[in-house]
Amino acid sequence: MRALAVERLLRALVLFAGAFVIIRFRDDRGSIRGRVDAELPLLRPLADQIGWNIDDSKAVQWLDKAFVLSETTLMWIAVAVTVYGLSQVIEAVGLWAMKRWGEYFAVVATSAFLPLEIYELTERVTVLRVGLLAINLAAVVWLIWSKRLFGVRGGAAAYHAEHSAESLLTVERAAVSGAR
Repeated sequence: MRALAVERLLRALVLFAGAFVIIRFRDDRGSIRGRVDAELPLLRPLADQIGWNIDDSKAVQWLDKAFVLSETTLMWIAVAVTVYGLSQVIEAVGLWAMKRWGEYFAVVATSAFLPLEIYELTERVTVLRVGLLAINLAAVVWLIWSKRLFGVRGGAAAYHAEHSAESLLTVERAAVSGAR
């Protein structure tokens, strides 16, 4: 659980950095456009040598699309990325503290993006996309099954009974080994 919490916190930091970059891009779009227009022709000879067509590059196409977005649209994108980052922080805190609400939050937050991941696979299948979908599906199934969320395998009552029984066994074993 703590490893998943650390991963979620690192993801949140990346998202916050992304939101910061989007806001800076929005504010400095004119100077960035000038630098791109000045530097891109310098990269063409190198790209030609390695057989890469810069004009067909996804990064260049995305950058061109970003330059035509309005300031309002860029701000809403930054807000959405920040909110997603905050959800990752909430998830990380709940998982790190090993709270039941954190487990539920992790399942719901991860499940919410599964339809988007499946849609992306209908657009183009890549190893990375399949891998991320598999990891997220495995995380959701594991959390639901092992933590007995949403009433699975007896729900919260069975979960608490199992953990209180484990705690009592640990105390009994310690007492028996201490008596020897």
